[in-house]
Amino acid sequence: MTADRPARAQPMEPPYLLSAVISRRGVGVAVTGDAGNTMVEIAAHGRWSPLLCQHLTATLRLCLAGPSAAIIVDLHDLGDPYGASLPFWVASAQQARSGSAPVHLAFCLPGAAALSRRLRGVQGSQPSVFTMVPEARRAIAARISRADRIQARLEPRPASVKAARDLVTEACRAWHLPELRHDTWLVVSELAANAVQHARTDFIITLSRSGTRLHVAVHDCVSRFPRPGEPSPTSPQASLDERGRGLRLVHTIASAWGAIPTRDGKVVWATVT
Repeated sequence: MTADRPARAQPMEPPYLLSAVISRRGVGVAVTGDAGNTMVEIAAHGRWSPLLCQHLTATLRLCLAGPSAAIIVDLHDLGDPYGASLPFWVASAQQARSGSAPVHLAFCLPGAAALSRRLRGVQGSQPSVFTMVPEARRAIAARISRADRIQARLEPRPASVKAARDLVTEACRAWHLPELRHDTWLVVSELAANAVQHARTDFIITLSRSGTRLHVAVHDCVSRFPRPGEPSPTSPQASLDERGRGLRLVHTIASAWGAIPTRDGKVVWATVT
């Protein structure tokens, strides 16, 4: 694989578990998401090379598999004095735009950098380029519609699992997606129960839609990722219909699911179609 464009895509299977990939020499990629996994930030570290290109390709593919509406790529620590990575970033932005659920890619790097000048000079559909990450966050947040998102903060107690399911009912009714209610109800039960019994912190549940797909994101303040083989945390007092089967059930029902670190924990997300 050359270091000037993304590698040819190979089939991926969930779960899509995103984490930092940094070598001992400081070369690699760090990634963080927000509470609803709506906006993801990727930071590239080290000199531009085939190895770094490989790490970035894998990270971008995992991000694009999720429900994110925008990806901010921080290139302040990228060693590319002549802008040689330009074809890779142009191709990545085009790939993000052309998916079934288009994702907006924004780049952050010093205005005097050669790569910044080359990105700003791209013909046709120009990539979004910012000098600082906070500037990019504000600009993208203003573009993301809040009409297709429902969010609530819940406490780590059993009653919150039912509150999360009630949120699903509300979302499916508001967005006219009754056929997704049952499957999403099961998925939310598992993810919320995991947050209650394993994370034991307040958690934020976000429901969003894109077309006929419903996305669930549960953010808690524990960084450890879940594993499909873990036993179900659902209360033994729950009825048979309400009891979960752990993340294996999420794996079976969801068309895609995964986890991504945040600055204060993690987000576990799933997509139901």
